[in-house]
Amino acid sequence: MKDSLLTFLLVLGALVTQGQTKGSPDQVLITSKKGKTQVYTNENGDLQINVSPKDVRKYKAAGLIRYGDFGARGDGKTDDMDAIAATHAFANLHGLLVKADPEAIYYIGGKERTALIQTDTDFNTASFLIDDTQVQNRNASVFRVSSERKPFKLELIPALKRNQQKIDVSLPGPCLIMVTNANVKHYIRFGLNQNNGSSQTDIFVVDKNGNVDRNAPILWDFDQITDISALPIDEKPLKITGGHFNTIANKAESKYTYYDRNIAIRRSNVLVEGLEHRITGEEAQGAPYGGFINIGDCAYVTVKNTILTGHKTYSTIGAAGKPVSMGTYDLSANRALNVSFVNCSQTNDINDNTYWGILGSNFCKNLLYDHCTLSRFDAHQGVANATIRNSTLGHMGINAIGSGVLLVENSTIRGRSLVNLRPDYGSSWQGELVIRNCVFVPADGKFISADLLSGSYSGQHDFGYTCYMPERITIDNLCIDDSGHPENYRGPAIFANFNPQLTDSSYREKFPYIITKEVILRNITTASGKTLRISDNPYMFRDIKINTGQ
Repeated sequence: MKDSLLTFLLVLGALVTQGQTKGSPDQVLITSKKGKTQVYTNENGDLQINVSPKDVRKYKAAGLIRYGDFGARGDGKTDDMDAIAATHAFANLHGLLVKADPEAIYYIGGKERTALIQTDTDFNTASFLIDDTQVQNRNASVFRVSSERKPFKLELIPALKRNQQKIDVSLPGPCLIMVTNANVKHYIRFGLNQNNGSSQTDIFVVDKNGNVDRNAPILWDFDQITDISALPIDEKPLKITGGHFNTIANKAESKYTYYDRNIAIRRSNVLVEGLEHRITGEEAQGAPYGGFINIGDCAYVTVKNTILTGHKTYSTIGAAGKPVSMGTYDLSANRALNVSFVNCSQTNDINDNTYWGILGSNFCKNLLYDHCTLSRFDAHQGVANATIRNSTLGHMGINAIGSGVLLVENSTIRGRSLVNLRPDYGSSWQGELVIRNCVFVPADGKFISADLLSGSYSGQHDFGYTCYMPERITIDNLCIDDSGHPENYRGPAIFANFNPQLTDSSYREKFPYIITKEVILRNITTASGKTLRISDNPYMFRDIKINTGQ
């Protein structure tokens, strides 16, 4: 009777915790019957675990469980994914630490199975060999860091206003609010990857009384809301440490069929520290990746002391019917707030343009690079506030669309420009740009027109919003290393030629560009000795106030 009751409670707890439907790749059924502890797949395709009552008591007393306890071989040949998923499912049910064996090599094949992480996990110095050459479902993450607390819909909020400080709700605690108006389109992309835009969306944090965190304000006026939900924020941090991960790259056709064989972080308040990810087996063709560390629908995530790898760049035919290089990422952040990358680097040369830039992000707020050496920082569909400090960025440099303050300090930038405002989304930054104590090496020393701020805007395309240049640009103590440029080089410019056709008052923008009002320059030096110019198109920037006083 006692064993039967324990079995019922474990199965019920597992089903509630996992919250998955029958036959789901991350469905795990747990029982505790007499006999041996074992892991197997039942007739419905669900992963099933039987843990003997003796072992239940042993693992709970130890406060941790290892993959080997549930049958993982760690020999680099046997597929250990079922054992890994089972270990985390049992740990989630009992609140146990998961710890990998330090010398193990866990092989993870192409089976559709996801391990849910809801407790602290120490990958130790173990290796994880992820084989993507034959994958059943490219969209199934290998690990998903999730919360036991489930999202829920909010009602009776008909509209929102930009910078609104409070919403009329009563919540169980701090929540991440996600809001959408499907009737309004933003980020209507221009160029080779053109599209019809994304539904108006925003994310922000509120306390239990509905007060909005002012460090991540509401960005848009929502005249109508088609969907709004709340994701409870876990107050207890979850830590994931260690691990040497190696992806054997897919050999699929080179087209936009992204692989998400990754660690997907879908829980707030998470620290990832000491992880390493490498890539082998990239050949003549391959599909792109959506980020090995993929952060989304969450807040307060830090990736620290981590080594990553840029993916080989493949080409395909884009939406405009012309060849285009496909973005492929080892880091990704989407609809996420307060995400920090601290002391992160990559295994391949940050200036090797055969590898794509390492980060892509959309709909984020408060992104940070600190003490990072990476090939790129990129905000596609908008970031509100971004900081890059004490870092070195490689061939793809800083690319951004967004608002608030973009701060770059104590850093070396080796891209084609100091900051690039992405033309495919309107070269728009509604706020301030601050550059402080930096070194700019244009195109890593190759000859190029050395523009500090680059972008392109014709005024003929509707991006779904008004486009802005930074209202104020402050550049304080910048060294431009243009020593390798030829004698006929005219010198660096503050602005690229954003619109070569806008050279007099006869040009008409259907969608006017809001130009920078003021540029503040302090202590700008060039290795070439050339003077900093305003632009190759001085007419476009004729009304900007240039302040060079002390």
